Amino acid sequence: MRPIDLRSDTVTQPSTEMRAAMASAEVGDDVLERDSTLARLEDRVAGLLGLEATLWVPSGCMGNLIALMLHLKRGDRFLAPAQAHVLGSELGTGAWLAGGMPEALAWEGGPGRPTPAQVTKAAGAPGPYYTLRTTLLCLENTHNFAGGAVTPLAEHRALVAAAKAAKLAVHLDGARLWHAAAALDLPPSALAEGVDTVQVCLSKGLGAPMGSLLGGSRAHIAEARRIRKMLGGGVRQGGVVGAAGLVALDYLPRIAEDHTKIRRLAEGLRRFGLPAPVPDTNILLVPVPDVAAALVALETAGVRALPVGPAIRFIAHRDLTTADIEEALCRIEPLVPVLRGA
Repeated sequence: MRPIDLRSDTVTQPSTEMRAAMASAEVGDDVLERDSTLARLEDRVAGLLGLEATLWVPSGCMGNLIALMLHLKRGDRFLAPAQAHVLGSELGTGAWLAGGMPEALAWEGGPGRPTPAQVTKAAGAPGPYYTLRTTLLCLENTHNFAGGAVTPLAEHRALVAAAKAAKLAVHLDGARLWHAAAALDLPPSALAEGVDTVQVCLSKGLGAPMGSLLGGSRAHIAEARRIRKMLGGGVRQGGVVGAAGLVALDYLPRIAEDHTKIRRLAEGLRRFGLPAPVPDTNILLVPVPDVAAALVALETAGVRALPVGPAIRFIAHRDLTTADIEEALCRIEPLVPVLRGA
């Protein structure tokens, strides 16, 4: 039985076109000089984000960490929505390597996001030299563990304005910013408005085998290049993977197709009596009474998924067709008693 892999949108395989581009890429030593293919990718993404410059990094985790190292001094507190990737999925590097003290903000503004009032209150006011100093707000759009939840433009602007009024820098973890932009029918640059730095991923949904980009001012990105090297990210002939990123960006107009696929899955699960919400983007969280039993049943039926707290996470991606979604529903239907805990 061929498995239907809904664990993540990072499981995609490079397309034939992508492999050909990688094989024929023009390359150079990016430590000694800018690799020409990486340079084209970085310039293209900077344009998409409306920023002065971007830097290719091997992973989104490294991109976020570099941003935190740019914005924090040792002992500074940084704010982020509860369950943000920078808080729970990057092995504490925000504290260990960037030297920051993280503080989670509850989702009082909606799934995956705080309110501007929360930001203002948490930022506090300057105090004596011995008081804790808050200097950074990290946002995440879409918010993975809130089920791919989108922060609308007006709320993004209000959160950034609250941060700036409190003299906080703003970093946006936009690993799936492409998906938020597609859901809102906006250019990605609109959702990066006002931030100091933003990280976007090429392997989540777009199909590249690896790579993210960190964007910001030219000064920030010049320093980011230095920090990348400090972290072991000296890139040699990076054009090989940069070429894959350029092809991956061509999928941007089709991102909404993955939203449609996961909504079809959610619709089918609701028809089976399962509590599947209407997803914002390509991520679906379905609460179940027994996560471990549900995962075993799904795996046995050839449907792959991952646990997120008390829920099962399904993610649609470019390597799945509408027919795959229908087949997944056919395989899941006999499992409904297990998924419902009956």
